[in-house]
Amino acid sequence: MKGDLKGFTIGIPKEYFVKGIDPEVDTCVKRAVAQFDTLGATCIDVSLPHTEYAIPVYYLIATAEASSNLARYDGVKYGYRAQGPFRGLRDMYERTRAEGFGDEVKRRIMLGTYALSSGYYDAYYRKAQQVRTLICKDFNQVFETCDVIVTPTAPTPAFRIGEKIGDPLQMYLTDIFTISANLAGLPGLSLPCGHTKEGLPVGLQILSKRLTKALS
Repeated sequence: MKGDLKGFTIGIPKEYFVKGIDPEVDTCVKRAVAQFDTLGATCIDVSLPHTEYAIPVYYLIATAEASSNLARYDGVKYGYRAQGPFRGLRDMYERTRAEGFGDEVKRRIMLGTYALSSGYYDAYYRKAQQVRTLICKDFNQVFETCDVIVTPTAPTPAFRIGEKIGDPLQMYLTDIFTISANLAGLPGLSLPCGHTKEGLPVGLQILSKRLTKALS
């Protein structure tokens, strides 16, 4: 199969291989990159300098959108409604939303409502959108010379079911390598590329430019 990827350029962003990444993840992904090279692809180092801001930007924008979009689910026209009787309309709203949304959804609604509130909109939500534009520009510049970008899917191997459910912050941090694609509106594909010594799977992520056939 050698030569199948000849003429194909793959970007490897240095910001995704930083201190703190699990050594076994680093090894598995780099082994996969070496295989791409064996198949004839040209693998080059690239930079996405605003990657470090992806998590705060994403969780400001995503929570703000959740707060706005989920406001309609009040038990009147959309979604779940708590069982009555109610003391009034407000009681119905409160009980419906308290029962109908899980802890993570409530957490995002509260964070998003805060980010969109008077006095904080410009400081948080607007600023996050401005940085989002910079993240998009980073990707656009890289795709001028690369067909796809290859990164780890996460800085750690897959954790066991329920392992981090009690620590939302740790759960958010595991998204650091995937949310940039969401912010930039890019298609992405996560593939298994190996296992740790404990048998936990390691993921490799392939990102492409919008509206292209780079992965075909």
